[in-house]
Amino acid sequence: MRATRLHRILAGLALSAVLAAGAVFAFWGQGDDPVGDVATPGGASVEAGFSRDMAVHHQQAVEMSLIVRDRTRNEEVRTLAYDIINTQAAQRGMMLGWLEMWGLDKSTNQAPMAWMGHSSAFQAKDGSLMPGMATNTQIDQLNKAGGEEAEILYLQLMTAHHKAGVDMARAAEKAAKDSDVKRLAQSMVNGQQAEMDLMATMLTQRGAAAAR
Repeated sequence: MRATRLHRILAGLALSAVLAAGAVFAFWGQGDDPVGDVATPGGASVEAGFSRDMAVHHQQAVEMSLIVRDRTRNEEVRTLAYDIINTQAAQRGMMLGWLEMWGLDKSTNQAPMAWMGHSSAFQAKDGSLMPGMATNTQIDQLNKAGGEEAEILYLQLMTAHHKAGVDMARAAEKAAKDSDVKRLAQSMVNGQQAEMDLMATMLTQRGAAAAR
């Protein structure tokens, strides 16, 4: 019964990945028309800040998922990792594409999360540039782990990663003016919350807690 429920959830997440990829293709098919229904966002806008920061956040989620995919044979964890790789790579491509179309740099000297008013609330360290991001030390631990140890560490790190990602996406959905950015942010909230629920179940099955 439990395995059946997990497979249904994983199938739903796989569908989310397909839909996200389809959204990217639809975006590139729009030609030179402005994204959304407002004026082109500026370099200091919520839209630009969110796109830059979330692209960095997503890049690490993809990296961790690629690592665990090769560190375990558990099909449920591997399927979850595969879905995160596809969904977040597609979303990252969309956000970088927006920055390109807006004529904005993909990186900036502006502090991470300054668009949220958090310019001094988080101190980057050991490769963790924003809340929820794993440190270089934790990435090294994941690279060295195997089997259930790798599964637990991945699920714990990704849960923390998603919690911070959801906070960022909610802030963007609330403050952004561009309707396409707002829709993408809300889809991130929905998708990552569902994945956190699934990861909580997986951690419980392994006798581990989400916090680390």
